[in-house]
Amino acid sequence: MLDRRRGGLARFVEKRGISITDTNQDTKLSRGQPPAAAQHIPGFSLTDQIAALRPELDAAWARVVDAGQFIGGPEVEALEREAAGQIGGGVAAVGVANGSDALYLALRALDVGPGDEVITTPFTFFATAGSILRTGARPVFADIDRDTFNLDPAGALARVTPRTRAILPVHLFGLMADLATMARQFPGPIVEDAAQAILASRDGRVAGAAGALGCFSFFPTKNWGAFGDGGLVAARDPELADRVRMLARHGARRKYFHEVPGINSRLDALQAAVLRVKLQHVAGWTAARQALAARYTQRFAEAGLGEWVTPQAVPRGAQHVYHQYTVRARDRDALAAHLKARGIGTTVYYPHALHLMPALAAPGVGAGAFPEAERLTQEALSLPLYPELATSAVDRVVEAVAAFYRGRA
Repeated sequence: MLDRRRGGLARFVEKRGISITDTNQDTKLSRGQPPAAAQHIPGFSLTDQIAALRPELDAAWARVVDAGQFIGGPEVEALEREAAGQIGGGVAAVGVANGSDALYLALRALDVGPGDEVITTPFTFFATAGSILRTGARPVFADIDRDTFNLDPAGALARVTPRTRAILPVHLFGLMADLATMARQFPGPIVEDAAQAILASRDGRVAGAAGALGCFSFFPTKNWGAFGDGGLVAARDPELADRVRMLARHGARRKYFHEVPGINSRLDALQAAVLRVKLQHVAGWTAARQALAARYTQRFAEAGLGEWVTPQAVPRGAQHVYHQYTVRARDRDALAAHLKARGIGTTVYYPHALHLMPALAAPGVGAGAFPEAERLTQEALSLPLYPELATSAVDRVVEAVAAFYRGRA
């Protein structure tokens, strides 16, 4: 896979005419703009990506409009085949309306429901736990690993009870959680929240094909994003995939005959067409993200900022795809304000641990219950990262971070 990604990166770089490895070459944030040093650096941007793909996108949308089939049909079926091939592991793929529905439908396919418990992380977007609530089951939180920010396997296994129906880890920011350790000791199904992790892998297992079901989001900011909402469920068991498809079609396998209560969760053909175009470029974009992340990490080390800034740790054998480049930062909020004043965008994922939100409050579970997750809500900061970001912009971000901590020291 790495060879394919490098090939994709080479084609991407050649097409875009940029360098992400030459540290002496000043690149541009987008074509026709002045050098990066004079530019605002957004935390994320799709402008250059869309401009580069516009001819392919226009042709794809015209193909759908001319065909006149906007719900399901050949475009969605082709996307499902291509997505399954990209994920690998012999999975079958089912397109759905969004990533939240993907999680809910995956749990429903496993018959998770009232009286059941599902173990997950308190450091994630609400949809992870919200999908459990939608089934009528109870989210049970376990703390995160301090270094990787992902669900701590030992903590998760310690929370298993006779009511535990599944474990739902999140591959946070594009780094796979340690599914192997959990799977060795937990006999039930593991559902992957792989919303941020297309092409991620760990110990030879690929995101989306490592658990019983893998759930992806096509929200526009994702590494593989649509022009609106969309999602996908991958399953190694064809019967589980068939059940997801049935549940997403109002509980019907054939028209007007409903076996169980389901929901309406269909991926639009127009979004499928966009995603098919983008899928051809995901490997190259991933390689670009990885190279930029490596540059961040190298520059932070060269600046001697280890006391102040700690990047998300990447275990041996893991391929991080960097949906975000997120660090632990001392005086996080002040640093974010400092960077904003210098035209550098940042984002805080996530400012509140889920167990401290009113919608998920549980008796006896309050502040201090999961100290690592709670600490990270005060320290995590995501820095600018997207495939078209200039290497000079990365250097400028690191210089601005170093200047902030020099003042603090």
